Amino acid sequence: MHTRLVAYGALTDLQKQQLNAIEVHPEQLPFCGDMYCALNSLLAKPSPGVKGFALLADDVPVAFLLLKRPPCLPDWADAHSATLHALQVDRRQQGRGFGKACLLALPAAALEAWPQIKGLELSVDTDNVAAMGLYLGLGWVDSGEAYKGRVGYERRLSLAL
Repeated sequence: MHTRLVAYGALTDLQKQQLNAIEVHPEQLPFCGDMYCALNSLLAKPSPGVKGFALLADDVPVAFLLLKRPPCLPDWADAHSATLHALQVDRRQQGRGFGKACLLALPAAALEAWPQIKGLELSVDTDNVAAMGLYLGLGWVDSGEAYKGRVGYERRLSLAL
């Protein structure tokens, strides 16, 4: 199966419709939200500081994520980075390596969108063991800082570019 990470604006109308059908497991909603909220963040108030990307598997969307830069960067992030948000892999497609495929393709996509960035950052709930394992296994570095997030305690991870 061929996968590629594509900017939201490059999707066809059919792919945008298919993207709306992505669902995560209910227990993952507190961590990543749903497609409606993610697309609303991207489309309701368009900003050069927010970009959406879909992972296509044989040209069908199976995952989605948002990247943010100033003026939309969270206060915990370094101004020279882009932050990862709302990473969602369709529940019917989980366990097939699509989350890993998103993260492996992410540095190139981020640098294409914003060549000046020096790194990627994300905030992950400490109880989200699967996500922590995935990020750390792919070279993201835990800052060692924990802070109270909307669900529980969050860890900040970074990846130098």
